[in-house]
Parts: sequence; structure tokens; C-alpha cells
Amino acid sequence: MALFLVQHGKSLPKDVDPDQGLSEEGVVEVKRIADVVKGYGVQVNCICHSGKTRARQTAEIFASALEPKQGVQEKSGLKPLDDVTAFATLINHQDNMMLVGHLPFMERMAAYLIAKKTEKPVFKFQNGGIVCMDIDPDSQSWVIKWTLMPHIG
Repeated sequence: MALFLVQHGKSLPKDVDPDQGLSEEGVVEVKRIADVVKGYGVQVNCICHSGKTRARQTAEIFASALEPKQGVQEKSGLKPLDDVTAFATLINHQDNMMLVGHLPFMERMAAYLIAKKTEKPVFKFQNGGIVCMDIDPDSQSWVIKWTLMPHIG
């Protein structure tokens, strides 16, 4: 069981799309990552997103590949500047939940779960990338199990 943190795919500039939906490149990259994750047999029970267009679209692309049992849900507390410490109390690694959101929230969440501090990132996210976290059975602390990013380097 695990927690999957996903930064939304690349979005259109605000002057092109006021809602900042996914760009064509963003759609292609998220589909590629979602297909790879599906190929590895990753299973999620629920995909939660911030409600912003680019996060919802990213969540829907992952859902079409992974077919979560509890579907896609908009969840409050996942906006870019929301308090990760408050949201962290709602996380149960047994739920196999995917969270789709934004920076700096995703980087702060990973840092908080691992180091109990939000100021210094422990991982550099990419648009459309996924970070799989879980509880280490020996230390009972959160660790990064694996990551999959659209670009290496």
C-alpha cells in the first residue's frame, strides 16, 4: 500500500487559457507516465485533486489508465499554498491514495512526511511526475519508494 503524489501536467499560460488547463505537451506527458504506471500494475483506490482545471485533467488521465475503485474526487486542502500539516493528518498509507496537486504543496508534503519540516525540499517534482511514498516497516517512517518523471536530467 502507498501514497502517490503527482504534480499536475504542464499547463497553458493564463493569457491563453484563464483556467490554465493542460497544454498538449502536458496531456502527452501525463498519458505516457500513466501508461507506464499502469504497465507496472500500480493500483490506486482513489485519486484526489485540488479542483483546479489542470489538476482535475491530470487526475482524469491517471484514472483512465488506473481505474481507481473509488474514482476521482475533488478534495479541499490540496491547493498550492494550503497547509500540508493539516492535510497530512488525513493520510493513511493503507488507502493507496493518489493526490494530484501543485507546487509548492507537493514538495512541502513530501518534505513534511519524511522530515517533519516543510522548508527544505527532499525531492524536486516535475509536471506530470509521480512520487510513490510508503511507510518503512522497520523504522515506521515515510520513505520515497520510487519516482517516475517525464524528463531525466
